[in-house]
Amino acid sequence: MSEAGGRGCGSPVPQRAPWSLVAATAAICLVSATSVWTVGAEPMSREEKQKLGNQVLEMFDHAYGNYMEHAYPADELMPLTCRGRVRGQEPSRGDVDDALGKFSLTLIDSLDTLVVLNKTKEFEDAVRKVLRDVNLDNDVVVSVFETNIRVLGGLLGGHSLAIMLKEKGEHMQWYNDELLQMAKQLGYKLLPAFNTTSGLPYPRINLKFGIRKPEARTGTETDTCTACAGTLILEFAALSRFTGATIFEEYARKALDFLWEKRQRSSNLVGVTINIHTGDWVRKDSGVGAGIDSYYEYLLKAYVLLGDDSFLERFNTHYDAIMRYISQPPLLLDVHIHKPMLNARTWMDALLAFFPGLQVLKGDIRPAIETHEMLYQVIKKHNFLPEAFTTDFRVHWAQHPLRPEFAESTYFLYKATGDPYYLEVGKTLIENLNKYARVPCGFAAMKDVRTGSHEDRMDSFFLAEMFKYLYLLFADKEDIIFDIEDYIFTTEAHLLPLWLSTTNQSISKKNTTSEYTELDDSNFDWTCPNTQILFPNDPLYAQSIREPLKNVVDKSCPRGIIRVEESFRSGAKPPLRARDFMATNPEHLEILKKMGVSLIHLKDGRVQLVQHAIQAASSIDAEDGLRFMQEMIELSSQQQKEQQLPPRAVQIVSHPFFGRVVLTAGPAQFGLDLSKHKETRGFVASSKPYNGCSELTNPEAVMGKIALIQRGQCMFAEKARNIQNAGAIGGIVIDDNEGSSSDTAPLFQMAGDGKDTDDIKIPMLFLFSKEGSIILDAIREYEEVEVLLSDKAKDRAAILKGKMIPSYIINSNPEMENEEQPSSENDSQNQSAEQISSSSQEVDLVDQESSEENSLNSHPESLSPADMDNAASISPSEQTSNPTENHETTNLNGECTDLDNQLQEQSETEEDSNPNVSWGKKVQPIDSILADWNEDIEAFEMMEKDEL
Repeated sequence: MSEAGGRGCGSPVPQRAPWSLVAATAAICLVSATSVWTVGAEPMSREEKQKLGNQVLEMFDHAYGNYMEHAYPADELMPLTCRGRVRGQEPSRGDVDDALGKFSLTLIDSLDTLVVLNKTKEFEDAVRKVLRDVNLDNDVVVSVFETNIRVLGGLLGGHSLAIMLKEKGEHMQWYNDELLQMAKQLGYKLLPAFNTTSGLPYPRINLKFGIRKPEARTGTETDTCTACAGTLILEFAALSRFTGATIFEEYARKALDFLWEKRQRSSNLVGVTINIHTGDWVRKDSGVGAGIDSYYEYLLKAYVLLGDDSFLERFNTHYDAIMRYISQPPLLLDVHIHKPMLNARTWMDALLAFFPGLQVLKGDIRPAIETHEMLYQVIKKHNFLPEAFTTDFRVHWAQHPLRPEFAESTYFLYKATGDPYYLEVGKTLIENLNKYARVPCGFAAMKDVRTGSHEDRMDSFFLAEMFKYLYLLFADKEDIIFDIEDYIFTTEAHLLPLWLSTTNQSISKKNTTSEYTELDDSNFDWTCPNTQILFPNDPLYAQSIREPLKNVVDKSCPRGIIRVEESFRSGAKPPLRARDFMATNPEHLEILKKMGVSLIHLKDGRVQLVQHAIQAASSIDAEDGLRFMQEMIELSSQQQKEQQLPPRAVQIVSHPFFGRVVLTAGPAQFGLDLSKHKETRGFVASSKPYNGCSELTNPEAVMGKIALIQRGQCMFAEKARNIQNAGAIGGIVIDDNEGSSSDTAPLFQMAGDGKDTDDIKIPMLFLFSKEGSIILDAIREYEEVEVLLSDKAKDRAAILKGKMIPSYIINSNPEMENEEQPSSENDSQNQSAEQISSSSQEVDLVDQESSEENSLNSHPESLSPADMDNAASISPSEQTSNPTENHETTNLNGECTDLDNQLQEQSETEEDSNPNVSWGKKVQPIDSILADWNEDIEAFEMMEKDEL
């Protein structure tokens, strides 16, 4: 999501305030300095870079080839079941499916990637397929935002490189702007979405019927995200500049102008969601991640592409606010737009990983290095960046859909610094993708980074962005058939030529930006070619910034640690920590009062803690009070964290899977705990009766094996006892609800029968129908299927060790025989509560509901960290529209409520179910799923030889 090229180093600096620098100029001059600033790490040889670049090409071929073979013309590939994802034919995934429009999304999104990877013949074939097969007039409701960045951007990127190739005279000589005409057609289909009084577009539109018509099934929405409305200008302006039709750029500019006018004037921040009719902020929290991210990106890039100074001035104003309030190095934490000194949450989402790359374009290198290094430490702990993680770097949302933002920032930091350290980072990304995400039919998203389980999805952005950035990271200039510096990257990494800035300039460039706050000039005084401000004369500059962050993931609350160190240096006492608090200590009570935290004694002998930030002695004390309450939440959630079980993994290890298919499984509250004992491995066998509710009639079939049982008719514990008595070493319960899937349902946790279950000694796991069908289909095809039941997916080297396996795997990597399974903490902690209070923060430590005030209640003599470790759960209250009425609550022995729809673990007991429900429709046989296995062997051998 950052810039590939920009204005040349000779570009003049506009004559205005010192902070109005030419950001693009600074960024490009950094790129030209890459051979000068070598820092710390050993340089990577040309041969190794070429080897890694070739690996990226092979990985792209694996993903793209499987999409074309098994999914095209569907929008996306489902890599676990080797088929296409077609809107309406699969269970709905909610808003995620709004990107699918039955327009061969992955093919269009991959067009310019083919050219970057020097696959010009494949590009020409792909363009012909798009022109022949793609229909943009489907009766389907799609996201305006996703359709713009992926489809319109993909068509424009493909057109940009098609005319470049045509000019070179070797390829695309037949091309006559056909992709541009498709882009124009799509642009006109999106325009009705802008039919609002504000100029902000509706979030969705029907490609065939537009907005509001009865057939459209859309047009009733009132809210949209800031990024959704503010990430249009590059594609729409490019469409106007290419075609001469100014209406597209005009509509996109109007939306940006409205968002700018609606910013919070005192903080210069914008919220996450806004009412498209009234302009009122619906969600008043602000950050640089999901919901806002690309709005900031497009302000700066619109200046680079279009040359309009007002976009740069707006970006600089926002950037100053971001660095003043949101940036808390190395963290980037959401705040409230009206009270920006108060954090709005205690976790960060993965989309903010683009921000270091944007800071490179801005020319602000130091915080870019810091945040990038923090993210890299999280990746080294979990193999991938979780969708969200807490301020103490625990998993908050465990999914990872193969997002490319971190690879993007890695590429731009390498371009800016020339530090070979970032080549090693890229190498790690390649290894993790091949080791944990690669499956026979492509690359599968991670359902849970803690267990290594997969999700049956491979989003189009994986091909549009990930391989592009990774290839460019290792490529030299001569490896690319065109000058990448002549183009700008959109947020989807599509390439638009910079010469558009001087083409069809019919839009007025009048500076409409006004009412700026006074800014810190030191943030904006870098102009090319003065790189000494960016890089002191020290070859270890970048390394010196990274070094203090090497162990930051293993520390808790790094910002609090910094505050403590600063306090000691100034001679003041460090702030009170929740773990040290005693309600009977008068000094502690005085500190609470200073932080705006009140202690109230209730009639029943309990105490109540309530925080009101406005009552704090200073903004610093208010911030300490907020941190204190956050820590109290963490302490009170310890027992809940221990009681809730994380997901488990079922890994198919027999031929021809060899551990490459991992299924997300629900745990049981009884039986062998796989997190504390060695995994269970064995062949599977279906029990008779299937429901397992009576003594098995085929004990010889399940003896020493893992029994498959169907859900229904009796308690889970009863099923477990029956298969255990028959000699089974484990059990897998398969859901009888046809079509159920871990992709769309929350994690299921099997409860006991209310009796003593200590007699159950075998492990029991639960699979939804879709995942269970994969095992059942494998049994029908191969008869003998061996699986591994574990707390997380195991490395293939450990699985295959000592087993009779095909020679191509044995010989592919002799060193793997002695490779140790990397240890990884089973991060099953309870997810931190979202911070949603702008002026008051309250916590309950009792099993009761609070009506007016959220509170922290307990007996004063027992209110200590030791007792808080026995807490049961947390329950954040919902945000209200009045920022002064927002609260955050923690209830001991209460129920855990998730405001953000993250995965929830459920405990259910089994009563009754229809025993005649089918086991799930077999969509595609295993022989078809693995038809390409032989073709994949050669690539797999190459991957293993390279020690991946």
